Amino acid sequence: MLGLALLHAGILYGLAVALVPDLTNAVQQSVVSAFTLAQEPLVDEPPVAEADDEAAGAAGDPGRDAVPRPVAAPSPRLPLPETPPAPRAAATGVANRSGATEAGEGTGAGGTGDGLGSGGSGSGRGSGLASKPVHISGEINNARDYPVPDGGRAARRGTEVIVRVIVGVDGRARECSVYRPSPDPEADRLTCELVESRLRFRPANDASGNPIAAPFFWRQRWF
Repeated sequence: MLGLALLHAGILYGLAVALVPDLTNAVQQSVVSAFTLAQEPLVDEPPVAEADDEAAGAAGDPGRDAVPRPVAAPSPRLPLPETPPAPRAAATGVANRSGATEAGEGTGAGGTGDGLGSGGSGSGRGSGLASKPVHISGEINNARDYPVPDGGRAARRGTEVIVRVIVGVDGRARECSVYRPSPDPEADRLTCELVESRLRFRPANDASGNPIAAPFFWRQRWF
């Protein structure tokens, strides 16, 4: 059935071509135009610039010169001048050493002393004094050791007495005498007794190192 239809169609097409050739061309053009696709024109891409071989290896433009920020060195710290210590107040009195001692009960008393300086050798057999006596023990620092004077203990406050003793080779003081008196003679006498009974000394030595008797001055103060 299909073959018969195709046969009839072929016969009709042959007759049409033979009788009306223009009709056949028109049909072909219409069929072809029906299947012709419109193609948009291609846009030309911009040409790619070829890299210059010489420029490829060349260095870039020099940058701006870097100017370092000025840095100021810190000012050196100058050492502060040292203030010299104030000179100590000079001691006064006949004894070679003076100073305050510990306070006693109520109105106190204190004593200091020192021996004489060493002397040179004489023309006799004995040698000179190489070291002077040194107080090593015993104190006179209690106001109760002295009687209350007229006007109370305040009347004796701020006064002093200097006594002279001979320190023997046994380190004991003897032959006490008042070298510079205080306003209270009774206190001066008691001071001599206390020095001889309470104080002990290292005796003086001669140039050979032998202990010898030597004078010693004791300052007693009341405060």
